[in-house]
Amino acid sequence: MMGGMSHEVTLMSRAGCHPCEIAKGELARICGELGVPWSEVDVDSDRELRAEYGDRVPVILVDGREHGYWRVEEARLRAALA
Repeated sequence: MMGGMSHEVTLMSRAGCHPCEIAKGELARICGELGVPWSEVDVDSDRELRAEYGDRVPVILVDGREHGYWRVEEARLRAALA
């Protein structure tokens, strides 16, 4: 990144979740355009993650902090990553 902080986006999701698939596509596109790394974590892989995020997936984390859930708010995400 040019003189700024680099960010990292994490998608908390689960298998068979249609909104998670939509969010994954949107994150791939947005983060790809902005050159921001992103990853996906299956909340069902860990009991604590399932307890925290399981009823709200997909959940988007920016730099480890919760940014939003259920859908990607593109303008808000771009502003957070700017």
